Amino acid sequence: MIDSLIVAFATIIITIISLYKWVIIIAAILSWVQPDPYNPIVQMLYRLTEPAYALVRRYIPTVFGGMDMAPLILIFALQFLEIFLQSLFAKMI
Repeated sequence: MIDSLIVAFATIIITIISLYKWVIIIAAILSWVQPDPYNPIVQMLYRLTEPAYALVRRYIPTVFGGMDMAPLILIFALQFLEIFLQSLFAKMI
């Protein structure tokens, strides 16, 4: 029974990380085309990603050659976290 609970918990966490990676990718692609800032979807993406970008920018200089690398750094960090959690939860079961 506890194994099922751990598997469910792990699956939810890993799914959230995966979805957030896609949100970052979509927001980064949209930033290249300068979308309408009053669009509700664009505003939602901005509200979901900007706090994480600000956290990364606080500790790491992210602008190189006029290009902000915060989304790329976040994607790599989330990918690392996802792989780490998958292996951790796999060993627990």
